[in-house]
Amino acid sequence: MAILVIAEHDNASIKGATLNTVTAAAQLGADVHVLVAGQNAGAAAQAAAQIAGVAKVLHADGAGLGEGLAENLAAQVLGIASGYSHILFPATASGKNVAPRVAAKLDVAQITDITKVVSADTFERPIYAGNAIATVQSADAVKVITVRGTAFDAAAATGGAAAVESVAAVTANAKSSFVGREVTKSDRPELTAAKIIVSGGRALGSSEKFNEVLTPLADKLGAALGASRAAVDAGYAPNDWQVGQTGKIVAPQLYVACGISGAIQHLAGMKDSKVIVAINKDPEAPIFSVADYGLEADLFTAVPELIQAL
Repeated sequence: MAILVIAEHDNASIKGATLNTVTAAAQLGADVHVLVAGQNAGAAAQAAAQIAGVAKVLHADGAGLGEGLAENLAAQVLGIASGYSHILFPATASGKNVAPRVAAKLDVAQITDITKVVSADTFERPIYAGNAIATVQSADAVKVITVRGTAFDAAAATGGAAAVESVAAVTANAKSSFVGREVTKSDRPELTAAKIIVSGGRALGSSEKFNEVLTPLADKLGAALGASRAAVDAGYAPNDWQVGQTGKIVAPQLYVACGISGAIQHLAGMKDSKVIVAINKDPEAPIFSVADYGLEADLFTAVPELIQAL
């Protein structure tokens, strides 16, 4: 049987997490189909058809699917689920919202946040904030899975030539409706998609110092800004900058951690970064255990010197 990937999109283009999920699906060794459910989402469906490794795109277009409401999207997935052995979602806020509903309706156990495909029924996933890796085997007829995007390379967004097939859109659920959305706008790259991230911790001391010290470095590097949970809880940075177990999971090419001690919860969100640079005046800080380059120094001195050198 084929594998179904639930695309994350904005009705015009496919979001990056979908590409990583397609890579995971391809490792299961069957045809990969992608569901693009939205409103006026023809452009997104065409973009999905160009993803390398995709055999077919299912395009469901309806008013109830335009804003990605979990109730409607889950119903759409359930309407076609019988034709698939595996249903994969990106492990994003949207995927985590829909996947449990689908698993519950199918009466199967969801397999969450996989980082490796061992075989068609066996997967690896992190537990205990990434300190242990569990190998999970499922005997369910249909496997509902969320995929940690940082663990899989993104599939090529071009080079594919999949057929696009229209499927009937479900009727909107009358129990929920879209009211509004407040979206944070920034000129910087989106945190989970950024190639370079500059993050700050509680050591910065205030939101003013956070911006004064780290913003110029981020500007120099063309980086996104991140923060530890301690910095967010202290009000130094907004919630959507939080990196870690209870924040965003990132794996940029370069991660610069300034004044971050490196608690387990933070490391769980960034230890897959390709190159990690840590600046901390505490030589015993756990962040140094995962850093490729460590600088034992006062960040208020070291960061301005680094900016000047750049």
